[in-house]
Amino acid sequence: MLEVNHVTKNYGKNLACNDVTFTLEPGSLTVLLGPNGAGKSTIMKSIIGFLKYKGTITVNGMPNKSTGARKVLGYIPEMPSLYPTLTVNEHMEFIARAYKLSDYKDRIEMLLKRFELYDKRKKFGDELSKGMQQKLNLCIGLLPDPDILLLDEPLLGLDPHAIKELKNYIEEMRQNGKTMLISTHIIDSVDMLWDRTVIMQNGQVKANVTKAEIEGAGKSLEDLFFEVTEGVEKDAVSEAKNEENAEQNEEDKETEENNVNDGEEA
Repeated sequence: MLEVNHVTKNYGKNLACNDVTFTLEPGSLTVLLGPNGAGKSTIMKSIIGFLKYKGTITVNGMPNKSTGARKVLGYIPEMPSLYPTLTVNEHMEFIARAYKLSDYKDRIEMLLKRFELYDKRKKFGDELSKGMQQKLNLCIGLLPDPDILLLDEPLLGLDPHAIKELKNYIEEMRQNGKTMLISTHIIDSVDMLWDRTVIMQNGQVKANVTKAEIEGAGKSLEDLFFEVTEGVEKDAVSEAKNEENAEQNEEDKETEENNVNDGEEA
């Protein structure tokens, strides 16, 4: 369903992703794990088409930046990017029209009620708390009901009810055959059913195993994570932290440039 083949991404002299390769099978849930600065967000933004990179990424056999791929690929970013002068309802209406959805009113109502935003539907984007903004961020990404969904740190900033509701919704999507890639650095948050984990560190894939393989080896996901990552030298960790801010600035700049260039198609 999604193939990432030998993807490498540099920000100047900083190597954010180095020869990253993995595959998502149809109807599977893959967890992308790694410490801060591991390259998780960079590979997510590369998949969705926000960044330029070396290598190839295909969605259902199509280039990830093609129109056909964009129709089946969804993305929920780590940080909400809302319009301050649009209400909650107007955000949802805007996305529905942009994706040319039909009979979407009931779906909007369902999502807003499930994530406790229905009574906030007339509030503007800049009037919402950070938690409410993250909930709207989720609703926007879930509205088109894509076949493949990328979720970058989706649980950050959510209250316990919203976390429970999102996990329930993820399981419902999984049962409906959706393909999902969930990026996180918080192992404790990954207690839903999942099929495969890809662990990244310093821009490289350090482990790519199924849940059955981990359990067959008598290990937990936490055991595997620390087994893979705890051997990093302190200098490498320090360097990764120093590069993270620089990479984020470059990502934001490149994303903005690409969005401007793709403005007509968007």
